[in-house]
This record gives sequence, structure tokens and C-alpha cells, in this order.
Amino acid sequence: MKGTARLKLWLAVAAVFALGCATGALLDSAYRLRAGAARNESRGRRDPERIFEKMRQDLSLDERQSAEVRKILDETRNEYRTLRSEARPRFDAIRQSARTRIRALLTPEQQQRFDARVAEMDARREAEEKENSRQ
Repeated sequence: MKGTARLKLWLAVAAVFALGCATGALLDSAYRLRAGAARNESRGRRDPERIFEKMRQDLSLDERQSAEVRKILDETRNEYRTLRSEARPRFDAIRQSARTRIRALLTPEQQQRFDARVAEMDARREAEEKENSRQ
């Protein structure tokens, strides 16, 4: 009888633990899903056409004003692109210098993991830059 009670107790503890793990996994998934949606929404706010349309509606722009505002926004976006392309080499040099200095501190195994992480970050940055260049 004592053995059966002990087994039931352990089964109950295991069930509570399993339910806790499942709850944690579900909450983590819900959080990640919500965070991803918020990130996508914030990217949508940078959509030039959406910005223009909101401005046009909020300010009740007429056709002439709309054409001029669109032209100004397009010119400004191109100026930002030019500035980013001019500054990019300096940012890249600083980033590379930091990576070189960090890499010098690491063991060969850590260097491999660091290099993999850097490659992931670079791929993500390139994808974001491509997305931004289309806007």
C-alpha cells in the first residue's frame, strides 16, 4: 500500500511538472507570436506609401499639394539612401574592428561559434537593407 501511495505521489508530481512545461511552452509561443506581429507592424509604419496616404488624409491635401508632398518625400528618401551609402563604409570598418578584437580573445571553439553568430547577424542585416531599399 505504501509503495502504491508513493507511486501515485510521484506520478502527480510528474504530471504537475509536465503541465508546467507545457504551459511555459505555450506562453513562450504566444509571446513570440505577439512580438513578431508587433515587429511586422512597426515595419509597416515605415512604408512610404502608407505614410504618404496617412498624411494626405490627415491634412486633407488637394491634388497639387499631394503631388508636391509626394515629390518631397521621394527626394528626402533618396537623400537618406545617399547618406546611408556614404556612411556605410565607416560603420562597416568600426564593426569589423570590434569583431577582430573580440575574436582575438576567444578560443578556437568560441571563434567558430562567434563566426556563425556573426554570419547570422550579417544575413539578417542584409535582408533588412534589401527590404529598406525597396521602400
